[in-house]
Amino acid sequence: MKQGIHPNYETTTITCACGQSFETRSTAKDIKVEICSACHPFFTGKQKLVDTAGRIERFRKKYNIKEA
Repeated sequence: MKQGIHPNYETTTITCACGQSFETRSTAKDIKVEICSACHPFFTGKQKLVDTAGRIERFRKKYNIKEA
């Protein structure tokens, strides 16, 4: 590798809006994110369906599916 053209690869802290933080290595300093694996609905199991213009209700009615 050529000397002097690459950014420094240093330890940095990633901080989420929920308060969770962890250390990793990156060329960027102190990264702030809005969502992480500790608060994301997919990883926490608290994911809910968003009914857009009654599409879910129409689907349930069409296939005679009872809500759980």
